[in-house]
Amino acid sequence: MSRVDPALSNAGLAAGALLASTATLVCCVLPAVLVALGAGAALAGLVTAVPQLVWLSEHKPLVFGSAAALLAVSGIALWYGRKLPCPIDPQAARTCRSLRRISALLYGLALASFALGSVFAFVLPAL
Repeated sequence: MSRVDPALSNAGLAAGALLASTATLVCCVLPAVLVALGAGAALAGLVTAVPQLVWLSEHKPLVFGSAAALLAVSGIALWYGRKLPCPIDPQAARTCRSLRRISALLYGLALASFALGSVFAFVLPAL
């Protein structure tokens, strides 16, 4: 029975969190930026081509809740996996350390995109 490498699964979790956080950007930041730049016609064409954008915008709490849940799971996995030992083999140890750095980078990008999406979806409309 093979064992899943924790560093590899953490990278997968971080990538999933990044994907979910990107949905918050597509739902809320992209339309606001296009309208602010005077590209309302481009936004109308985009919504015509990809009508799912309207669904994302209509279901903001679900999109942000899902992204927050994935970020929490990924953050917990990264926190507990940070002190796990890497393999003794030098090549495997380098790969392990590299995957940890990639996971941390992906998680940071996911947090930043989630924060940006939250500002555009909830803070700016309240002002």
